[in-house]
Amino acid sequence: MEERLQKLLAQAGYGSRRACEEFIVAGRVRVNGQIATLGQKADLSVDKVTLDGKALPKAEALTYIALYKPRNVLSAAEGQDDRQTVRDLIPLEGHLYPVGRLDFDSEGLILMTNDGDLTNKLTHPKFGHEKEYRVLLARRPDEKQLETWRRGVVLDDGDKTAPADVISLSTAGKGAWIRVIMGEGKKRQIREVGRLLGLPVVKIIRLRIGTLRLGHLKPREWRHLTAEEVAELKGEVKKPVGRFAKKPFNPKDRPKRSLPAKTGKPSR
Repeated sequence: MEERLQKLLAQAGYGSRRACEEFIVAGRVRVNGQIATLGQKADLSVDKVTLDGKALPKAEALTYIALYKPRNVLSAAEGQDDRQTVRDLIPLEGHLYPVGRLDFDSEGLILMTNDGDLTNKLTHPKFGHEKEYRVLLARRPDEKQLETWRRGVVLDDGDKTAPADVISLSTAGKGAWIRVIMGEGKKRQIREVGRLLGLPVVKIIRLRIGTLRLGHLKPREWRHLTAEEVAELKGEVKKPVGRFAKKPFNPKDRPKRSLPAKTGKPSR
């Protein structure tokens, strides 16, 4: 079936449709050897579409996977050194890219997919999708520190963080667990805010991206999303995601344990 070129490029993981339109306008896209034009359509089952000379793969089924990223694993599809990546943890063929990156030393929910449109929707700031974290602090926060975190904190680069939902959960020795829900994700934001407030962060676990929850997954485990979960992420089905909205566990959706990577990269 013919689709607009920007949609095919987005589905292949080259960015949002808007970004892919710019590739076409710049003359970087060709269809069967001819420079493409904006608005042009193609069918990957019969047409050869290239970006900068690299052919788009034949159309593959859209895949959606929830992964528990452990600490000391890169949130990347390809590594630039010998460190393990989240892609190494899923022994499936095809293109898969992480949505909702986590720091190397953070852990929790990562969505892996080859759906470029959904990736853009979940990562673009204008959509404001919430992300929920459970955070272990080295010190117990007082209400003044939590209230400052909720209002927003000016970072070292001068940017102020957006308001966030921050509540204290429990104590842990001299420290404490808190929950943080926010609609933005600046680089190492939680750790930087904690540092500026005098609350060093010991551990970060992401529990939710939009409507998708980590659930019963354990480090290195993964599972395919259900059709309902995909529809909820795309906004096709409305679902409450507040403090009391929890997805019931389905025994049929038992997670899979990742197998050793086939890339020859050493595990860490």
